Amino acid sequence: MPTFTVVVVGGGIVGLAAAKALVERGVRHLVVIETEPHVAAHQTGHNSGVIHSGIYYKPGSAKATNCADGRERLYRFCAEHGIPHERCGKVIVAVEDRELPALAEIERRGHANGLTGLKRLSAEELKEHEPHVAGVAGLFVPQTGIVNYKAVAQKYAELVAAGGGEVRTGVRFVGLSRDSTELVLNTTAGELRANYLVNCGGLQSDRIARLCGVEPGVTIVPFRGEYYDLKPHAAHLCRHLIYPVPDPRFPFLGVHFTRMIGGGVEAGPNAVLAFRREGYRFADVSVKDVLEMARHRGFWAMAATHWLTGLGEMKRSLSAYSFWKSLQRLIPSIRRDDIVPSGAGVRAQAVASDGKMVDDFVIRGEGRTVHVLNAPSPAATASLSVGVSIAEVAGREFGLLK
Repeated sequence: MPTFTVVVVGGGIVGLAAAKALVERGVRHLVVIETEPHVAAHQTGHNSGVIHSGIYYKPGSAKATNCADGRERLYRFCAEHGIPHERCGKVIVAVEDRELPALAEIERRGHANGLTGLKRLSAEELKEHEPHVAGVAGLFVPQTGIVNYKAVAQKYAELVAAGGGEVRTGVRFVGLSRDSTELVLNTTAGELRANYLVNCGGLQSDRIARLCGVEPGVTIVPFRGEYYDLKPHAAHLCRHLIYPVPDPRFPFLGVHFTRMIGGGVEAGPNAVLAFRREGYRFADVSVKDVLEMARHRGFWAMAATHWLTGLGEMKRSLSAYSFWKSLQRLIPSIRRDDIVPSGAGVRAQAVASDGKMVDDFVIRGEGRTVHVLNAPSPAATASLSVGVSIAEVAGREFGLLK
């Protein structure tokens, strides 16, 4: 049986970007294994397709630096490979005066993170950008764009293969053992031998780490984000992207409007606790996943802090009327029959034992393995940069890179 230099576990956009970076840096005999029948099946394939500007993130954080670098890399990559995309910009809307200090802080962070061309908008100027929006002020962010991340991930996979690597779908990692010189991976398609392993398992990343004998220090808690589509007759209500001022206490951006690269306008997502890690519907329940959350003390600490917000998100999940009313806050003229339920995504949110939602990227190396334990938004935007970061950690840990 051939021995691979590196096995990357997880065929989402981060795993494929990491594999691409390793192959481009001279690593041969690399394989990506993905549980599902195709790549980009979970977080990558269920997000809203926004190329994020990086305006929200703490200056100097891994999120901020990777987003700034990765965003521009992604625009160049899409142009080079003919992937449809658009740098359309977005507006962040302060609906009430009490949100103005938070809007000012977002603008300050944007400047600190190197964004240029930011424009503070009066209520009248806001109408020039988005005629149907109601707000006391706004902020225009020109760097934001839209793309189909499935198409981006598929191109990454093609480049991995072209560089001498492999991408194998329908292969699930189930365990790891070690002999004196190699890692022995147990999978549903048989045994694989490798010198090194890179875990980009997303929703399963903490479990994969534990199967490798590494204590991740966090537990993945899944949050489902549900979307509605604007019906074609109502699509004119949104010209580009419209965001609220987010609640700084919660690591989600709030329900917003996004014009899609393939046409149409999407509204959402909310952020409701899911009862299965791949729980795209309210009825999706895994007893194993629920019990694992219930045994994690950090989950209960998080719940004690955010229970009221969580109830509000649950209400919006169960009530189309409540979801519609939240949309009316930004666009008062939107009607209940202007929207129709659409898809959903699940975010892998790492939660520490003290209940804090881990806000930044977490990449750890240990014992011939590297583990990406938290890769929240803007991971897709920043994927080319994050992939390089993972490759650099692998280089330091394994001495892999030329």
